[in-house]
Amino acid sequence: MNGDAIIATIVLITVTASFPFYIYGAWIILREKVVTWGVLVHHLKFIFTGLALTTFPIIVWMIPRSFSRLDGYIALHTFVGLQAYAFLIFALTGIIKIFNAKRSLNLYQVPDDSIPIEELGDGIDLWRRRLRVGVMGFLIIWIIAWSIGVIRYFQLY
Repeated sequence: MNGDAIIATIVLITVTASFPFYIYGAWIILREKVVTWGVLVHHLKFIFTGLALTTFPIIVWMIPRSFSRLDGYIALHTFVGLQAYAFLIFALTGIIKIFNAKRSLNLYQVPDDSIPIEELGDGIDLWRRRLRVGVMGFLIIWIIAWSIGVIRYFQLY
């Protein structure tokens, strides 16, 4: 096994390892009837871990190599992956508004993790929906991009 194959295998394992973090992070939110700040923060710990496991190999290994091996699979994988991150940015617009609502109520200085997210202000339901759509879109498109990457991995290595 050559050096590229070893690194590609490590990248495949790392990116694949992020999926359970995404699923568990989603499960944390889905199992709760009332999403409090504490639940949201617990959820985000797993989501950010999954993002780190996915994004680091993309930036360090995949992007630099994509330009030298440009073909249909890499173009498709890149396009779909960019769509996943577009959904993530859409989700982040929702979480930023939720963070700002908490800050405007001065809940960072007086932490109360039991306050439901819905009570942070008017329009929070819209931002929570935006967050949910972004996260679900990211996960669905991420699975498609991951599948394309796995196919490419087995073709090359």
